[in-house]
Amino acid sequence: MDTETTYYFVGIKGTGMSSLALLLHDKGLKVIGSDIEKYTFTQRGLELAGIKILPFDEKNIRKGLTIIQGNAFGDDHPEIKKAKEIGIKIITYPDFLEKIVEDTTSIGIAGAHGKTSTTGLLAHVLGGVAPTSYLIGDGSGKGVPDARFFVFEADEYRRHFVAYHPDYVVMTNVDFDHPDYFTGIEDVFDAFETLAKQTKKGIFAWGEDKYLRNLKADVPVHYYGTSDDNEFRATNIKRATTGSTFDVYHYDEYLGTYEIPIFGEHNVLNSLAVIAVSYFEKVSQDEVKRELLTYQGVKRRFTEKYVADITIIDDYAHHPSEIKATIDAARQKYPSKKIIAVFQPHTFSRTIALMDDFATSLNLADKVYLTDIFSSIREHGGNVSSTDLGDRITKGGEVLKVDNMSPLLDFHDAVVVFMGAGDIQKYEYAYEKLLSSLSLKNN
Repeated sequence: MDTETTYYFVGIKGTGMSSLALLLHDKGLKVIGSDIEKYTFTQRGLELAGIKILPFDEKNIRKGLTIIQGNAFGDDHPEIKKAKEIGIKIITYPDFLEKIVEDTTSIGIAGAHGKTSTTGLLAHVLGGVAPTSYLIGDGSGKGVPDARFFVFEADEYRRHFVAYHPDYVVMTNVDFDHPDYFTGIEDVFDAFETLAKQTKKGIFAWGEDKYLRNLKADVPVHYYGTSDDNEFRATNIKRATTGSTFDVYHYDEYLGTYEIPIFGEHNVLNSLAVIAVSYFEKVSQDEVKRELLTYQGVKRRFTEKYVADITIIDDYAHHPSEIKATIDAARQKYPSKKIIAVFQPHTFSRTIALMDDFATSLNLADKVYLTDIFSSIREHGGNVSSTDLGDRITKGGEVLKVDNMSPLLDFHDAVVVFMGAGDIQKYEYAYEKLLSSLSLKNN
């Protein structure tokens, strides 16, 4: 790390970029960055750390900076072009992250789904027992002097994670996503296998994933799951409205009974991966049990609030598998309440590629509403609309507009789950405002 330069993040509000900026700031390095002026959920942490956020402008670029180039921005971005013109150093986000990976016992978390939740959980558990730096894909990052562990989220999009050579990798699952880049599930699996072959000590993989069962690597692959053919097994799972408890075995060795205050089958599996990593790093399982009990979750993953008689859940779910997991978690915590899903499809290409799967997952709710499709900066339109998806949904499918959220007022003492990776929160805030104003009038 260069203590003389100022690290300038192009796209500092990105989930990974903001995490990395906070990590470097904690290490005492000079950090600044630029992004769009619209508020994002990642920027509050940067503001609290005193990290300056500038609007995009090529005039920001000057000598004395080292540019960290966000994954979402190409060489045609005005600030990147200016940096090239004046000859200052540019490092991509994955290449810079690899420098940190090399300095500690590094654990990367990869998977089509569950990366952020598992990264947050592992960082919390290890951070409670040893100095741990981390980088979580919800915009959270921390740099600890002389850290024993570095826990980081490894993103498969455009094969960004093949820049890394970590000690360990947790692979939560392999699924087809990012159809704007990957050609199919075999292409996705090829990317995961590339990362596996670059891992130095061991891989922890979900054993019920048929693709991960065929993983080829030069290090041991430790499978975890609920079936008998896994090295680490969760048995006797009991799900309640306060969380879950389960027994854990390593082969035939009983490791103990664990309790987690989080919901859904996927979080039992995420916890099992954390337990497996901790076991191999000889962390006391009593300490692991203690830390699991105090985990509070990460941003935009089953985040709850209460307005009037409604429970509102905010979640980043934007793939059918994630929607299914989020609704499952809501059912566990609120078994007697109606579950209302409000989903914002994220990208035209994903909506077209996974249309039927979206409909199947959303129909697990009691009632479904949609918003218009949120297009990424990589897309400028597509031959599909939310109405097309709504037509395949049997539990509703009406498309809401942000200036008229009144259809949701028909529900009382219910759970309304807002899901999406775009700007779904503006719909959520509009609904909250409507609920609050009516509640005040009724009082």
